[in-house]
Amino acid sequence: MVVKKKTAKVEAVVLDEENLHKLIASLSVNGGEDGVGQIAQTLQSCLELTEPVQQIQLVKKAGLQLEALSEEQPDGALLKACLHTLALVYTSLQAKNPLRRAIASALGSVPAWLQERTVACLSACLSDCLSNPAIDQYPHVVDTIAACADGFPLGERCINKLLPEVLQFLHKGLSEYLHQNSGLVGRHIAQAQLMHHCLTAVKTSMLVIQRSQETISAALQGHCKLEDTLSSLLNCYTHILTDEEFIQAVQSTAGMAVVLLIRSVMGSGDEVASVVCSLLCSSAQCLDSAPQWLKQRCEGLCTSSRPPGVSLYLCHGALAMLSWKGALPGPQWEKLLLLVPNTLLDLDVSIKESSTAMVVARVLTLWSGAALDCLQGEAQPCPPSLQQSLSGGSDLQRHLLEHIYSHWEHPLDGVRHQTRSLFRNLLLLHQHTNLSTSDPTKDPYITELTQSLLRLEWHMRGKYGSLGCLVELYGAGYLLEIQPQLPSCLLGLMGDQTLAPYASDLLERLFVSHKSQLAAEASATGRTGIEDWMERWHQTWVTPLLQVLCRARLDQTTYILDYFLPKLLRCSPSSLVHMVQALQDTPSCSAGSRGALGALMTCLRAARAQGVVPASDEGLWGGLVPLSLLQQALVHKHDQVRMDALGLVCESHRSTEVLTSQEMDLIRHFLLPNLNSQSPGVRQQTVSLMKKLLCRVKDSTQLLQKRQSQEREQEQRDRDQHTLHLYKEFLCWLCVRLLEVLLPGASFSKCLMSLHLLGLLGQIFTFSTGPDGFALGGVVTSTHAQNVLYCVASNFLEVKQLASTLLQQLPPSAVGLQVPERMHCVLQAALDLSTSTKPFDSVTAAHLLDMLLHQPDLSQALLHCAKEQGVDIQSPSSPPPASEALTLERNTLAVIQFLLCCLQSEVSRAESSLLQAAASYPLYGRAHCITAVLQHLDTASLSHSEQWRCLVSELIAMCYRMSDVVSPVVQSSSPEGLIPMDTDSDTSAGLQKILQEIQPRDTNDFFNSARELDTHDGDDHTQTQSTHTPSLDTGGEGYRVTAQMVLVCCWRSMKEVAMLLGQLCQSLPLHYTNDNTHTHPGLITEEQVEGVGLYFRQQLLQSRHRGAFELAYVGFVRLTDMLCRSGSQALQQLPARWLSEVLEEVKSSDPSSKLCATRRSAGIPFYIQALLSSEPKSSSCSLLKMTMRELIALAMPSADRNTDSSTVPQVHALNILRALYRDTRLGENIIPFVSDGMQAAVLGFTSPVWAVRNSSTLLFSTLITRIFGVKKGKDEHSKKNRMTGREFFTRFPALYPFLLNQLEEAAATVESDSGQVKLHPSLFLLLLVLSRLYPSPMDGSSSPLGLAPFMPFIIRCGRSAVYRTREMAARALVPFVLVTQVPSTVHSLLQELPSEPRPKIQHNHIHGTLLQVLFLLRSYQTDSHRPLPAGNGIGAALHQRIWLASRQNSCVVTRGAFLDVLVCLCGPKISLLEDSEVSELRREALSVLMSSDLVTSDSSSATLGPGSTQYLLSLARLALSASVEIPELWGCPQLTTQLLQCLLQCPQYEVRGLALEGVLRRLQEEEEDGKTRPPWLDETTLSNLTSLALHETHHQCLANVLQVLCVLTSCTELLWRDGVQILSKEEVLLHLLTLAQNSVHSVELHCAALTLASQLVVQLVNSDPKGASAVACLSQWGALVCSCCSEEQPVEVKLMATKVLVNCTDTLLIGSDLPLGLASTVSLWRSVFTLLQDEDQEVRDSASDFISNVPAHLLSTDVAGVSVCPPVALDLGVGLLCRLFELWQQVPAGVLALTEWLLGEEEGIEEAGADQASSLDEEDFLFEKGDLNLWAEPVQWVKLLHGHISSLILAYKQTQDPGEAEPDQVQIHTLLTQAQAKALSSQQVLDSLPALPQFSCTMEHARLVLRQQRATLALDVLQRLR
Repeated sequence: MVVKKKTAKVEAVVLDEENLHKLIASLSVNGGEDGVGQIAQTLQSCLELTEPVQQIQLVKKAGLQLEALSEEQPDGALLKACLHTLALVYTSLQAKNPLRRAIASALGSVPAWLQERTVACLSACLSDCLSNPAIDQYPHVVDTIAACADGFPLGERCINKLLPEVLQFLHKGLSEYLHQNSGLVGRHIAQAQLMHHCLTAVKTSMLVIQRSQETISAALQGHCKLEDTLSSLLNCYTHILTDEEFIQAVQSTAGMAVVLLIRSVMGSGDEVASVVCSLLCSSAQCLDSAPQWLKQRCEGLCTSSRPPGVSLYLCHGALAMLSWKGALPGPQWEKLLLLVPNTLLDLDVSIKESSTAMVVARVLTLWSGAALDCLQGEAQPCPPSLQQSLSGGSDLQRHLLEHIYSHWEHPLDGVRHQTRSLFRNLLLLHQHTNLSTSDPTKDPYITELTQSLLRLEWHMRGKYGSLGCLVELYGAGYLLEIQPQLPSCLLGLMGDQTLAPYASDLLERLFVSHKSQLAAEASATGRTGIEDWMERWHQTWVTPLLQVLCRARLDQTTYILDYFLPKLLRCSPSSLVHMVQALQDTPSCSAGSRGALGALMTCLRAARAQGVVPASDEGLWGGLVPLSLLQQALVHKHDQVRMDALGLVCESHRSTEVLTSQEMDLIRHFLLPNLNSQSPGVRQQTVSLMKKLLCRVKDSTQLLQKRQSQEREQEQRDRDQHTLHLYKEFLCWLCVRLLEVLLPGASFSKCLMSLHLLGLLGQIFTFSTGPDGFALGGVVTSTHAQNVLYCVASNFLEVKQLASTLLQQLPPSAVGLQVPERMHCVLQAALDLSTSTKPFDSVTAAHLLDMLLHQPDLSQALLHCAKEQGVDIQSPSSPPPASEALTLERNTLAVIQFLLCCLQSEVSRAESSLLQAAASYPLYGRAHCITAVLQHLDTASLSHSEQWRCLVSELIAMCYRMSDVVSPVVQSSSPEGLIPMDTDSDTSAGLQKILQEIQPRDTNDFFNSARELDTHDGDDHTQTQSTHTPSLDTGGEGYRVTAQMVLVCCWRSMKEVAMLLGQLCQSLPLHYTNDNTHTHPGLITEEQVEGVGLYFRQQLLQSRHRGAFELAYVGFVRLTDMLCRSGSQALQQLPARWLSEVLEEVKSSDPSSKLCATRRSAGIPFYIQALLSSEPKSSSCSLLKMTMRELIALAMPSADRNTDSSTVPQVHALNILRALYRDTRLGENIIPFVSDGMQAAVLGFTSPVWAVRNSSTLLFSTLITRIFGVKKGKDEHSKKNRMTGREFFTRFPALYPFLLNQLEEAAATVESDSGQVKLHPSLFLLLLVLSRLYPSPMDGSSSPLGLAPFMPFIIRCGRSAVYRTREMAARALVPFVLVTQVPSTVHSLLQELPSEPRPKIQHNHIHGTLLQVLFLLRSYQTDSHRPLPAGNGIGAALHQRIWLASRQNSCVVTRGAFLDVLVCLCGPKISLLEDSEVSELRREALSVLMSSDLVTSDSSSATLGPGSTQYLLSLARLALSASVEIPELWGCPQLTTQLLQCLLQCPQYEVRGLALEGVLRRLQEEEEDGKTRPPWLDETTLSNLTSLALHETHHQCLANVLQVLCVLTSCTELLWRDGVQILSKEEVLLHLLTLAQNSVHSVELHCAALTLASQLVVQLVNSDPKGASAVACLSQWGALVCSCCSEEQPVEVKLMATKVLVNCTDTLLIGSDLPLGLASTVSLWRSVFTLLQDEDQEVRDSASDFISNVPAHLLSTDVAGVSVCPPVALDLGVGLLCRLFELWQQVPAGVLALTEWLLGEEEGIEEAGADQASSLDEEDFLFEKGDLNLWAEPVQWVKLLHGHISSLILAYKQTQDPGEAEPDQVQIHTLLTQAQAKALSSQQVLDSLPALPQFSCTMEHARLVLRQQRATLALDVLQRLR
């Protein structure tokens, strides 16, 4: 991307009149023609001009003339005047004016003899500037000084000459700024400006000191006046450093200035370093070497109370301002070099702001750079002590590495980046201090570091950058040697979006480095053949990539395409051929992945975008891939494969590459099936790729046209002309196709995609109708334009917006809005919709009005409507305006006046009856339209400002009135439940009375007393179930109002008032006066803005309805943004004032307060959020800091706040804090307050008041998300949402002692010896936080914030009497134990368990310990992937305590827990223990198992107490491992059948369920591995399973056993036994069908029964195709399957139906014998087509698989055996069915069946009744439910059917044999009669609809059009058939 350089603005010289005349007079002395006279003339004409560029040229000319002056021709006075002029103009110009540089250049070029005089002139002018300038002139003078000192030698001489004056002036300026700063609190813009001036002044003073080094040194030898000035300057710097109101940039610069000043005064010897050291240490001891005045000032900086930031800025100053290159001058410098990082690391823990953390990270990196500079100095070697301190393994390096590990996951990018740079520099420092060991494998420090980095989890992002540094310094071969699996491991991580960029960067470093290493090795050994080492490289990098691409899930491979493949191809373009070859040889893979075809597309697409694939000249992309493959990929079932194929066609390296006709054909092939995509991601990609294609068309068109004008050869010109002709055809085809699909009834996704693409066509090519360009406007008909207009009525906002935008691009003649009747019609529709009771209608109205605003004749149409409606508006007096902007302004004014007029009368009526308003003219529609119309107006340049001013006042007043009408409802204490929907009073008196009653009683009485409903004698509203208040009789107009309507009317009106007021304040220019000097004219006054603010305050603090206050918040945010940016001083200070007022109100709130303390404090948090987020991020955030301090103080519990009434402020504070922590706009600025918030939340849990505990819970969960990030998966304990303990406590150091103390306190209460349960309120929270931390393998043992102290307390919590606490303690313990410490910790925990039974055993303690052991072992299993180290003693310890698992232990809970530990160690194939230990344990476990309750069922154990089920499940897991999972390792084959039988016959259903799940899982694994029936599945077990299937009563177990049988039946035929009896297939089938019919309540059972039944049906038919039709229950099965496909079925059922239908395609659907008979077969086909149009994408995709089961001879060649997308499958399926009718010789019957589909039987029933009902019911539902299926398009389906039936009839007529059956005339006649009746009734109802029904009754109109179309097409088919 090319960034244009900003050019400085050239401005003319501006001097006041008097000075200008004086100068011109001084230059106009008759000096003759000599040189000086010429210069004077040049300058005189320069001053007389006002054109800046000419002035620059004249100044340059004067410069040349000055240069040419000789000493012989001086004219003293005139020459002086010339120099004075130049100097004066120089000092009066603005900073960045190029004219100033021109003058500097002119003055700089004076001859040597004239330089002194020039300096004198310039000094005089500068001196004038410095003496007493006005305060507002300070910045200008500072700029002038900076300009003189910066690259302008004469200027520098002036500065040196005037040094005392200059420094005094800078001191005076800085002091003035410091003084001003204190008075600007709350005025952010003024404050920001002041900070900028301050920064410039400090930088300029530094520049002056740097440039005047010698002058200062000389001056300090003599007099002390300069000392005073420097001392005062140092004082200013100190003030800035210690005042936290200053922003970091100024403080940081002041830090550099302090060090610079000290260096200038003291030179660069050892003394400087000692002074800076004492400043850093904040001790005055080593200051003696400094002069007395300097020492005094430095002592001021060394106070103990200085802010921690001071050290940071001084460190930065020391590194930036002292020279570190080469050898150091002395020992004090070495001390300073080592002191800086230690100072910074101390700060690490004490700072809280992220921005400061950023500075620390940057300064540390600077330090590492400085240290490297010292080591690289050639002059003399570095002192050994320093070398030792800087080399790897030293204490300093260790601390720095700890800093890196705790910051490499920091939320700020900058910190992470600096951390990586620091790591790299540390490695370089290590290299430089150990030059002797260059081989990393021989360097113990590097190998240890590498190993520990590789051991880390891959979700830690810092790991990638660090490994990247190792690759950079030591090469990829080094890492690959240690971990050869690295490439495939990193590729496996590419599926995670958060890790993909990091993984791909590391991969790139690795493969680039590896390639260069291999090449270097090859050349070193003298092998020249490239194939050899390239093959190795491909093996390492390309082979794993292709495996992942073919096999992985699709979402995993998206990022490979985005991040990895382009880099790989850039590194090695030649690898593409290798990839294509390898992929075309690969067989196709499993259904869930993209397979080889998809992988091929991915690689080709990436290569083409990189420009690696050859251009299209020699066949498509160099003939690399056949065309048919591309066509398959473009309609492939998987979205991503289609996208990659489209990307391959659309993307190209050159944007001018010409499109071939093949590429255009491929787009034609792709477009129609892919327009209706439900996935937003796919739609977005398609639009973006098509945009690339269309840009290519545009760019290559320009190239071709240019070539045509230059080309000489006729043949080439003809070719180009032909291409342009093809382009035009293609674009017209595209345009027409896209417009054609926008029919009523088109799905939302298709409309969206089509409108997007049409918008692109309009943007790139325009819909012009002229001869130039492609004249796309010519193909747009008025029908097309109307269809686009009707899209504005869509319920989807995005479709409305796109359609409105497109209408403005289409040719006006096609849209036809300029026709008066049409415009009037649309305008009337818009005005009607603006009073509709359906909320989205008002949005449609706004879009229509917005479109009409651009029509010049709109005001006439408005007058016409006003007359019709009796609205009084003024007619436009002035002639119609000429310009478009004026038309827009006039129209906007007229529309708003009209809407306002209507709204005023409606509000007046609403004031008398809100119910009537809610039912007939809810007010919000009008207000919404006004806001929308205002949005498109450029308010900065309005011509009718007086009219606008009046209008704005009226609008604001109107808003207040509207709000007053509806606020009683939204401010009542329970708005949602306000109006009972079922009052039975005869009039609306009941509702009216409620509205009278609800004058808001919105205090917080509920804290003290319950509020009782008023009950009046004789007026009890007995509640009966009638949904409506009966009609009110209002002059004959009956209307009905529901409670929902009233509430929606009220809260939406509040919303629109808020949006309108916000819009007015934000967009209109402000009218204000500052300091009574200059008035800025505008349309809205300060008083009005402040009034709006107070209105919002009232709404936010008193509304109870969430919708109302959330939307008031949106309006208020617009207002606060505007306050901050407004020029008015009064308005800038409002947020601070409002904030302190509301905080006072919160502090003093009690139960009588109007603030709402329920509903999470309702609008109060929103109000405070809006005020705080208006504060600029870059400011010092003083408001945020003040608010957080006050709120945290309120939120902390205190002794005097323990009664219900006194906790109201605490509840408010907790709720407000929660909102602030959640607010993303406060970003990192809120982080410093997280620790305090966490303390408030944990302590709030101890409150006796429920409201406080509730708010604390909400705050706590928000903080967990704020600290650990949004949950990135379903796994609650995922490592991604965790943090190392070090990182956590480094970022929140205050939480370390707090959590430790709290945990200690809580752990003391858990002892359960007494038998009493004491539950510490915050224990659960503490364990929750701690379980999110884990130790990093990088943690040193010395870490001051180590996790070790927490461990004993967590272990102790395992003794709690509360089960959940013991479990949480076990979970929290895991992260605190390092992987290496697990064996010893487990061993010591086991030692605590009793080794034999004894009295008074604490079972809670035993259970807690066993849980901790179990969780530790499980985590070890997942993390370490290797067995426990030998000699760990765990096996022996368990062996001694095996009694705990046997009946000797009376507690079943601890028995179960011990068994779980045994399962963990004995269950897996690869155990954690050594083989001998495991086999011993397994033997003992078996003996426990065989004598347990599971196997020997004695009556005594039948009544086991609590926990018995868990105990039996633990036994069952052990038994499953021994019998099913790894029987060969347990060595007891004789017991497997017995154990399985015990499991399957166990009386507890949980055990049977677990056993069946285990069997099913094992069978599925065996099936995947392709093994035959496993040995443990003998006849007895099979018999047990089949009899269980017939007798099981628990539905979950029954579903499980049927699923097991499904897997078994799919591979072999089963013999069904019930005891000794053997059942036939028919009997089983009947049983299963009955079961399926009766089990609809359980989805899983229903699916399992039907799946198994279907397998039996297929087996029956296959065994006897002819006799199958005799089986009675086949038709019953068919009907059952069909019923599972309907729209309302659960997705699981529909997916099961698709699998059943796909599996029986070849047997039942296309069988030549029609085993089910024609009717049933056709209905199954109907089900397939229904599923292909289902709403759920997974169902559609699954159903489209039926194509791959159809034999190739029935399909066209290019799709046989390929997965296609559902739209293509639907088309192919209907075509296939027609072909089958011919093969079955059933064409007439088939045509009639399809015609019935065409007619749509669902609407034939009671049509007349249904129509009346629908017209009545339409008003009842405020939120109209449209069709449930947003994807299906009945219109397209009907067209598709009609096309196929027509061609079937045609083929039938042509090939009809005389002997073939004739169509059934009776049935034809019946269908004809039905179709005619339907066509007639539809037409009648359509005719009776109002004008433009597409807007007023969209759904109804679309339904009728569809019915009419069905009937018409059916009639057409029947006529042909006759």
